[in-house]
Amino acid sequence: MNIHEYQAKSLLQKFGVSVPKGGIAYTPQEAEKVAKTLAGPVYVVKAQIHAGGRGAGKFKNDPQGKGGVRLVKSPAEAASAAQAMLGQILVTKQTGPKGREVKRIYVEEGCDIKRELYLGLLIDRKTGRVTVMASTEGGMDIEDVAHKTPEKIVKLAIDPATGMQGFHARRLAYALKLEGKQVNAAVRFILGMYHAFTSLDASVVEINPLVITGTGDVLALDAKMNFDDNALFRHADIEEMRDEAEEDPTELEAAKHSLNYVKLDGNIGCMVNGAGLAMATMDIIKLYGGDPANFLDVGGGATKERVATAFKLILSDPNVEGILVNIFGGIMRCDVIAEGVVAAAREVSLQVPLVVRLAGTNVKLGQKILAESGLAILSADDLADAAAKVVKAVKEAA
Repeated sequence: MNIHEYQAKSLLQKFGVSVPKGGIAYTPQEAEKVAKTLAGPVYVVKAQIHAGGRGAGKFKNDPQGKGGVRLVKSPAEAASAAQAMLGQILVTKQTGPKGREVKRIYVEEGCDIKRELYLGLLIDRKTGRVTVMASTEGGMDIEDVAHKTPEKIVKLAIDPATGMQGFHARRLAYALKLEGKQVNAAVRFILGMYHAFTSLDASVVEINPLVITGTGDVLALDAKMNFDDNALFRHADIEEMRDEAEEDPTELEAAKHSLNYVKLDGNIGCMVNGAGLAMATMDIIKLYGGDPANFLDVGGGATKERVATAFKLILSDPNVEGILVNIFGGIMRCDVIAEGVVAAAREVSLQVPLVVRLAGTNVKLGQKILAESGLAILSADDLADAAAKVVKAVKEAA
């Protein structure tokens, strides 16, 4: 689960992470009111959407104008900036061409920036440890830094038996070339970030940029936090921060039915049981010249009703021109899958090619159900055969 910048800052602040003072606003009048409570003479007005690159982004109604992060010099100007952003579609390199509607803005105090740094925490899947990434190249996408100047990224894995200690934080502060009182401020900042990460079951905490002010203060000028969905039952207060308007409606509907669905840009819908098999299915579709339209894992114990729901979710995407169902029946029985597919196909009056590959428990019964359904279903012997058939069928239909 993702949250907005202002929400991330409010959480981090509770753990001793320093952030500029600010407030959220939903109208220009609220923006002006917030600005009046802050110390000037410069204020920053920020569009709040779940995407990075807001400052460099452009609004669809004003593609040549300013982006989603603006400096203003009075509360009245803050209101004008909010007026220009609210209700408009902001397009950044992370939103894609569709962009995101700005429904709230964050107004905060400006600060005297002397240096911009990068600091991030994530789970390294190779080591299974919380890993800190730090760089002197703040304000840039860390992917660009990794590509152009990888030597400027410092990585430090934290042993879960000890957690982060003071010497870890000092090592990072020195790697960021901090001096004097900046080091102590950075140590408090870094330890606070780590405690927030572990205490709140975060999957990512990213500060970019982390700034050093003219007076030597260390501040989170921006903040991003993602959370492990599987741990949200422990954090009802964080789950309440969820902004469903920022999420794909199909993915939200899938989650309500315990389905793992991620929308992609292709035209071949996929329904698979098991994340690894789903990845392999998408790979082989690409290998045979097709493009997957989604990742969809129905899980190991799906019911007939859940399978039917999954099928309808796939077809709710207007880009889908064909469907590949790839099921290996272990815990999941092939006859249950077949019944769900047939029920859904009849309900939605299937108009696109459908290829089904079944293997495992009750496979013969599953194949019989499909064969006797009276529907135009193509059966496949193996995964390669299934991929070849669905790609061919989609091309011929087009």
